[in-house]
Amino acid sequence: MAKLFISVCVWYIESEMELMAIQRASAAFGSRLRPLAIGQPVRRMANTTDDGQFKSWKPLAPTLRQRRMTSRKELHKGGPVRELTVAKRRTGGRNNTGRITCRHRGGGAKRRIRLVDFRRKEPGPQQVVRLEYDPGRSAHIALIKHMSTGKLSYILAPVGLKAGAVVQSYMSPESVAAETPADSAEVAEADSTEVPGAQEYTSEGLKRKTGTQQRATLDVGNCMPLKMVPIGSVVHNVGLHPFGRAQLARSAGAAAQVLFTAPTGLAQIKLASGEIRRVPVDACATLGRVGNANHKHELLGSAGARRRRGWRPTVRGTAMNTHDHPHGGGRGKSKGNKHPRSPWGKLAKGGKTRLKPNSMVVRARPRR
Repeated sequence: MAKLFISVCVWYIESEMELMAIQRASAAFGSRLRPLAIGQPVRRMANTTDDGQFKSWKPLAPTLRQRRMTSRKELHKGGPVRELTVAKRRTGGRNNTGRITCRHRGGGAKRRIRLVDFRRKEPGPQQVVRLEYDPGRSAHIALIKHMSTGKLSYILAPVGLKAGAVVQSYMSPESVAAETPADSAEVAEADSTEVPGAQEYTSEGLKRKTGTQQRATLDVGNCMPLKMVPIGSVVHNVGLHPFGRAQLARSAGAAAQVLFTAPTGLAQIKLASGEIRRVPVDACATLGRVGNANHKHELLGSAGARRRRGWRPTVRGTAMNTHDHPHGGGRGKSKGNKHPRSPWGKLAKGGKTRLKPNSMVVRARPRR
């Protein structure tokens, strides 16, 4: 009967037996309910609170007391587009010979991998249909539909992107509006009158071999080469190779800042870690910052929540035997006067792991 009163849903009394059961339960728990009738809805007190940023639970169990998840009010309640997903086959951390090569993995709920478009080669305007949850990444994704062909695809949802917004990619030559330098001011003036508040970027240095130049609208979610992005802009989904897929700044809340760009050669961006590195100017970049920035403040609250995500327990090295870990063995809690190490003897804190420096890094990230 206790479960009857902590339910979150709203249901209807359909029979006299259900009505009598509710009245007996209310008398047993000492609660005062107004007179009920058959066909009348019974509203339960909600066990969750969603303030738009986080969703918290009433401490009906010890695991719910500290549980805190990011709000998903604005997300789609149904499942993904089946054609844009593939099944995720799990290995349990084992290789083809059956040996464990990645510890602490195994189990978890079934998932389907969402096929996110990190290349953005499709030209033309695309409208955002809805925002969705992706169990395979920390960021949310947006379902976009091409306004001419009707083709559906997924992209990472940046901050401020809403359903109904229009995004566009300038990664293909067909998607870039080409114009002569003499007509540049006239076309820009005409476009600004058609779309109030539209911001456009036109650079004299971005001329093609044919004597034309490229123009792009600076809206959140638009994808373009780094040579078309103004200096100082905040971008995400940055590629490492010319016209390749995006590889940098893809997690929740991530972003990079453009410090230098040019028509040809290499641009310089500053990553969230503080590292400054060179990137080809023809690499892709999407304007804006990745959404769901509150993901880093989530608290699962229980070990079971970790298991449902495919994680197995982690055993401390000091709790193992001598032949299982360098920290194992001994009487009581002792490390044996050893520096912290991995199970294979590598230094775990402060040891050098990079064999040779990366020539594309201008300034390394600050280290403790």
